[in-house]
Amino acid sequence: MAGAGGEEVTLLGQWGSPFALRVRLALHLKGVRYSYVEEDLRSKSDLLLRSNPVHQSVPVLIHDGRPICESQVILQYIDEVFVSGSGGDTTASSSAFFSLLPADPHARAVARFWAAYVDDEIGAPWDRAFRAGTEEERAEWMGKVAAAVPGLERGLRECTDEGRQGCFFGGAAGVGYVDVVLGGVAPYVHATEIVSGGERLFGDAAGGRTPMLAAWLERFGELDAARAVLPDVERVVEYIRMIHAKNAAKPAAE
Repeated sequence: MAGAGGEEVTLLGQWGSPFALRVRLALHLKGVRYSYVEEDLRSKSDLLLRSNPVHQSVPVLIHDGRPICESQVILQYIDEVFVSGSGGDTTASSSAFFSLLPADPHARAVARFWAAYVDDEIGAPWDRAFRAGTEEERAEWMGKVAAAVPGLERGLRECTDEGRQGCFFGGAAGVGYVDVVLGGVAPYVHATEIVSGGERLFGDAAGGRTPMLAAWLERFGELDAARAVLPDVERVVEYIRMIHAKNAAKPAAE
């Protein structure tokens, strides 16, 4: 599908990939029209293998025939190349120009720091927990995730105006780069609560250990972009349970 200026924009993704979801969120917020190709990661397409021969993974953005790989790299590319757009339903929506990353160099560096924190301190151990073969191993890795969440709460407080609840990491500008990076896991936060029997990863907006993240989760889910892009939580719950069962069966099959 043609994006701004008539360029062809295609995204190779997988419906449950938080990394592909963050790219879809960015494209929606920037108002970029694109074609979406759902990949079967058990039988990867020739297009995916040609476009990302190093990692052979999604997401891959193909812009006018040229592939861009790795989600955070893609987000920054989208922000630089597709400069128009209203920002959808963010507080910056009245502006003719919307950017995921702020113009100020220090603020951009801070946003990149917290985006890296999301992937390194929360995403990486969460992925290990997701692929764990036993409940004990899963609990150990999820413990590392839980230990990192208060740090993210501090980051949200520092990025918002006077630590007001309900704000985004973009501060007064509204939804920004870190919100999109974290937004890809929003359905998994809800689904994990269901799978774990009610334990809240992001605390409680009414007074838990991470009330700002709890408020952020609710507010992010109300965005038009989130409603348009993020999968149904029940589908994610079924997906998680399927993966857990598959991983638990591996030792017996070997």
